[in-house]
Amino acid sequence: GKWHMGVNCKSRRDHCHHPLNHGFDYFYGMPFTLLNECQGTDDPELAKSLQDTYWFYTQMIILAVFTLLIGKLANLFSVKWKIIICLAICGLLYFISWFSSYGLTKYWNCILMRNHDITEQPMNLEKTTSNMLKEAVSFIERNKHRPFLLFVSLLHVHTPLITTEKFQGRSRHGLYGDNVEEMDWMVGRLLDAIDKEGLKNATFIYFASDHGGSLEAHRGNAQFGGWNGIYKGGKGMGGWEGGIRVPGIVRWPGVLPAGTVIHELTSLMDIFPTVVHLAGGAVPQDRVIDGRPLLPLLQGTVQRSGHEFMFHYCGAFLHAVRWHQKDSGTTWKAHYATPVFQPEASGGCFGRGICPCFGDGVTHHDPPLLFDLSKDPSEANPLSADTEPLFDTVTRRMGEAVEEHRKTLTPVPQQLSPYNSIWKPWLQPCCGTFPFCWCDEEKKVD
Repeated sequence: GKWHMGVNCKSRRDHCHHPLNHGFDYFYGMPFTLLNECQGTDDPELAKSLQDTYWFYTQMIILAVFTLLIGKLANLFSVKWKIIICLAICGLLYFISWFSSYGLTKYWNCILMRNHDITEQPMNLEKTTSNMLKEAVSFIERNKHRPFLLFVSLLHVHTPLITTEKFQGRSRHGLYGDNVEEMDWMVGRLLDAIDKEGLKNATFIYFASDHGGSLEAHRGNAQFGGWNGIYKGGKGMGGWEGGIRVPGIVRWPGVLPAGTVIHELTSLMDIFPTVVHLAGGAVPQDRVIDGRPLLPLLQGTVQRSGHEFMFHYCGAFLHAVRWHQKDSGTTWKAHYATPVFQPEASGGCFGRGICPCFGDGVTHHDPPLLFDLSKDPSEANPLSADTEPLFDTVTRRMGEAVEEHRKTLTPVPQQLSPYNSIWKPWLQPCCGTFPFCWCDEEKKVD
């Protein structure tokens, strides 16, 4: 399915970010993410967030080149031609990145790969659902006689809401509902494949979303990004419940009791230690592992989540902390930064299209905004020292937890720096002769 981590680092074929370089033995899917451009809609998604940035850097670099060029020719100052040429090349790359975001994204970034080989460029969205499902079922059939890990990251439910014709109009909730119904059908087919191969009682299945609904995703009056119920905020917001609180569904007949509802908070980071435990391995001991094994909680041998504190980030910035207080059972949430909603009371960043994580797009809170999620899951009523006797004690303890947490972090280079965000033609996956990247190997397979 959707890998979303990219492919290359230094050359077109080094595949440093590829799944096969990160522990997987087989891959079929999108190495990037799913964008509106992949469907060729009139509402570009990548362009919306990057075009202004690309154009700003293009103008700044061109201005710098002209300034240096005039200064050198007029003998106002000394500068090497090499520097001017390098700057001019950078400006050209940013210009191409800006220009290509208006139409070439579909042909260069909307691709399907099988292992290291590109099978479709651009991908045919009408066949993607059946292709993904066929690959996943085939994987189960090939590996039914040995332990396997199958990670399926569906392109549903995600804009542009690719939905095959037989599911269009099925739901009372528009295209989004149709997309959910098709996803439900796909999951059912995968479970049927598990059951057909006699693996039902031997397979741990975990189903979850990676974030809440995207409030800003809409076309006209149609909401394309889901609905977060009573919870505030949405996708891309590192602190508000609507962006991070999602249900998880687990199935393992004969091992886990059926019909059990667990209200303890867990994390998607718990999947890693859980899978390692099931495989009979041990998690690395040379670093802090944030996840906790899920089996004790799922089997009922413990009643409380292994997470006393959870740290909620927006990008590289800590926005909020959750404290599940052991002695009282209360769950506190402290917000150190929150996105500036546009319009103010809308609950989303409709003016920007996506909420930023830093800068003038966020409000910093000192003291933090404090909520008692046990009584106020909607985060509607922030507490203060006047309304909550434990305010100072709770915020101080959470501040201490933040400091302890930060000591466990190892700084890494910023992956979304301007240089890393610029399009680099020498890293572009291409199944032909660049820039003519068109192919359809799926037809040959069929």
